[in-house]
Amino acid sequence: MSAPSIPFSQQEYDRRIAKVRQAMAQRGLDAIFIEDPSNMAWLTGYDGWTFYVHQGVVLTMEGEPIWWGRNMDANGARRTAWISETSIRPYGDEYVQSTERHPMQHLAEILCDLGLEAARVGVELENYYYSAKAHLTLVSELPRATLLDATALVNWQRAVKSDEELVFMRKAARIAEKMVDGAFERARPGLRKADLVAEIYRDALTGVDGDWGDYPAIVPMCPSGRDASAPHLTWDGAPMENGQCTFFELAGVYRRYHTPFCRTVWLGTPPDEAKRAESALIEGLEAGLDAARAGNVAGDISRALAGPLERAGIERGARCGYSIGLSYPPDWGERTVSLRDVDETVLEPGMCFHFMPGLWTPEWGLEITEPVLITASGAAEPFCDRPRQLFVKNELSGIVAA
Repeated sequence: MSAPSIPFSQQEYDRRIAKVRQAMAQRGLDAIFIEDPSNMAWLTGYDGWTFYVHQGVVLTMEGEPIWWGRNMDANGARRTAWISETSIRPYGDEYVQSTERHPMQHLAEILCDLGLEAARVGVELENYYYSAKAHLTLVSELPRATLLDATALVNWQRAVKSDEELVFMRKAARIAEKMVDGAFERARPGLRKADLVAEIYRDALTGVDGDWGDYPAIVPMCPSGRDASAPHLTWDGAPMENGQCTFFELAGVYRRYHTPFCRTVWLGTPPDEAKRAESALIEGLEAGLDAARAGNVAGDISRALAGPLERAGIERGARCGYSIGLSYPPDWGERTVSLRDVDETVLEPGMCFHFMPGLWTPEWGLEITEPVLITASGAAEPFCDRPRQLFVKNELSGIVAA
């Protein structure tokens, strides 16, 4: 059984493995074990909804990465990963959610087979998928090994996107535009929010120009009215109402590559407070885009945004963006670079960010964001092409600028 549709060229995977091994060598690691499905996919191509059980990839300084997971998922590795049969090492179902044994006991046997029983092995301690019980079991089973924190080691190697990856990011951006366009076109008083989200999902999955859409790592965020004061509420079955705003925090996804994109619609007439916030936010957004240049640092983007907001009397305490690319639930960020004052990461061509300066007041929320690419020269390149504004929609005028 061979994988029918590997996302990238073998040269691309070889490039990625070489980068990771260089980072491993700098930390004195003999091997790493990663459970993050995004990192697994980035190194091997493996793609499956299997991260609810223990799985992972072992990478040493030589040879192919080793996929390890549940036996019934091994065919998924054969169908989606570029690695050979000998690099697929599954465990039996007797380990799944058992109170008598743990999958890490099986993994420890594999590591010993690889001669790593006394090695320096990196693990992702701060990760959604690597549990405390998993770590304690691995420590117990490998008493001679040294398990070291390698959280985000692979994530950081993903920060600069290759030309092959940027093709996927741009396809995802076209899908994101379709999703936002459809949401605004359909939004109206009396429409159940659940029905609107159903159509957003239709646009997300049917895709654009033959490029199908993948499922997002985060579900659509689209609260209305006072619910929009909270940035991470989803939807309900209530009808949309005149006089309320709704922000749409969405992401187009193509083969796990995410391009998040947010816009806001106001049904009826927005208050002057919201209009002033819109003006300051757009000014700050555009200043931040201009600061998003290779050679600058991540904090420069945050500081450029802050100026117009502060002059308008708006205090914003949260970070204003993060690195994006390949992701699985529950997060579409890469968990590396953050756009905030204290982040001194130097911006490099090929880095991709969701520049996300949302505003949330006790009465409403306003999100106007841009997914961007750091270019070799000049300001950042937005992936999407839609007006930066608060959209206003009423029965007489349809959608117009505020």
